[in-house]
Amino acid sequence: MLFLQPLRRTCLRAALAALCLLGAAAGARAAAETPNALISRLSGQVLQAIKSDKAIAGGDLAHIMSVVDTMIMPSVDFTRMTASATGPGWRQATPEQRQRLQNQFKTLLVRTYAGALQQVSDQTVDVLPMRGGGAADQEVIVRTLVKGRGDPIQLDYRLAKTPDASGGWKIYDLNVLGVWLVDNYRPQFAQQIRASGIDGLIDSLAARNKANGAGGK
Repeated sequence: MLFLQPLRRTCLRAALAALCLLGAAAGARAAAETPNALISRLSGQVLQAIKSDKAIAGGDLAHIMSVVDTMIMPSVDFTRMTASATGPGWRQATPEQRQRLQNQFKTLLVRTYAGALQQVSDQTVDVLPMRGGGAADQEVIVRTLVKGRGDPIQLDYRLAKTPDASGGWKIYDLNVLGVWLVDNYRPQFAQQIRASGIDGLIDSLAARNKANGAGGK
């Protein structure tokens, strides 16, 4: 069964909250925006939405799942995120297994860290100047600080330029307090794949999601 160390669990709660700050679907403006400008605009838009959404504040899981699908996923390359977390096993998986794995991984993240949404209240996001980066870059890191109660939280995003004509950007990984989301899951997924294959990993995630659902998480 997959598990998370306490420190990493705390970091990843913040990670999902971070994704929720970036949920507005990238529109026509996104193609002309720099990665920093995109992160800044989306952070402000969705932070305001979270503050005003009583269902999110009340922990309505079905509503949170809907928010994730409609607001967050359009800004995230979740296929790449899942493939990176799965590692070499991804290349051996069938299309059907890949889809099932993505579905279970997304459910795990949302169910496990839905409580992070309730922690978003008076935070603000400072987008830091980008180090290097040029018009020809296909991948960049955007660094931010989330400020609110307590010490600021370091929050970094890896973005890649989409291959289509829009030229927009999508998030495929994020770093909270030095912990990259993909790096956290990769060794756990690899261990499960070595033990029981891709289907074993999918079954393990499904069992974890079922247990979380039964526990009301």
